[in-house]
Amino acid sequence: MTALPDRMRPPRAEGWFAEDLDSLPEAPRHTELIDGALVFMMSPRRAWHGRLVTALTTTLMAQAPAGFEVEREMTIRLDARNRPEPDILLTDLLYDPDRTWYAPEDVKLVVEVASPESAHRDRTVKLRKYAEAGIPHYWCIEEEDGAPVVHAYELDEPTGSYAPAGIFRGTLRRPVPFEINLDLDKLTPPRNA
Repeated sequence: MTALPDRMRPPRAEGWFAEDLDSLPEAPRHTELIDGALVFMMSPRRAWHGRLVTALTTTLMAQAPAGFEVEREMTIRLDARNRPEPDILLTDLLYDPDRTWYAPEDVKLVVEVASPESAHRDRTVKLRKYAEAGIPHYWCIEEEDGAPVVHAYELDEPTGSYAPAGIFRGTLRRPVPFEINLDLDKLTPPRNA
């Protein structure tokens, strides 16, 4: 691995801030900010992950009623030192071609597809941070025998934490944030025999 360019070193002793991400052209694609530290997606993404994210994005776009937008790989500015990049997010803001991030109050659903490199952050760190930011719905998708399994969470507003809303295999039906009906088995092609 080569040394980081000087522009990739934190500009201050406290580390990085959310607004710094927009001025890092040398940063690898899919760079996140978690607790003031840059997190790079260094391992290659598997074909399964890419196919699932693409299929889920297009399926959600087809089901989303007017007033909802589906975005992939856009950051959410949770606070001054946290700007994670979920695989998919659902917002009620109109499309803005110059947007580089969303505020948590504009995000209705966050979807993370866990990979070996991101699983711990997706299952624990992001689960907590998205809830603390007030995002109403979170899905963490795992792979089980080549098929997607959705762990759905809904924000319990009195406690400010997520409550499990179900584990879905085969099909997913949720009434929120809008009526969603997914055939999970059709989101990824079967493995070659």
